[in-house]
Amino acid sequence: MSPTRTRIIVDRLKVFARHGVLPQEEAVGSYFYVTVEAEVSDCEASLTDSLSDTLSYADIARTITEEMATRSQLLEHVAGRIAQRLLAEHPSVLSLLVKVIKENPPLGVQCQGAGVELTFVR
Repeated sequence: MSPTRTRIIVDRLKVFARHGVLPQEEAVGSYFYVTVEAEVSDCEASLTDSLSDTLSYADIARTITEEMATRSQLLEHVAGRIAQRLLAEHPSVLSLLVKVIKENPPLGVQCQGAGVELTFVR
C-alpha cells in the first residue's frame, strides 16, 4: 500500500538576493531562507524507489534559486512567482506552501528575520 498523499519538503534553502523596497536593499543584498512544502498525490516512490515516481526536491531547489535571482520589491511577489512556477510545471502538486524569510531585515529593531508564507490549494 502506498500513501495517499506525500509532502515533499525543501527546508530553509539559503539564498543571497537583492529583494526589498529600499534602494539600500538592492545595493547591499541580504540572505533569505526559503521553505517549500509540496503535497502530491499518487506518489509511488515509497514502493518503487524511483525518482520518476515523485517530485524531486532538486527540481524544487532549482526553481527557488532561479526565481530568487529575479529582483522583486515584495517577498509576497517572490513567493508567488515560486509557487506559480511550481504549480505550472508539476501538475501532481495538490497544495503548496512557500515561505520566504529575509535575514536581519532593515526594521530598526533586532530580529532574526521577517517574511511571508503563502499557501496554495489546487
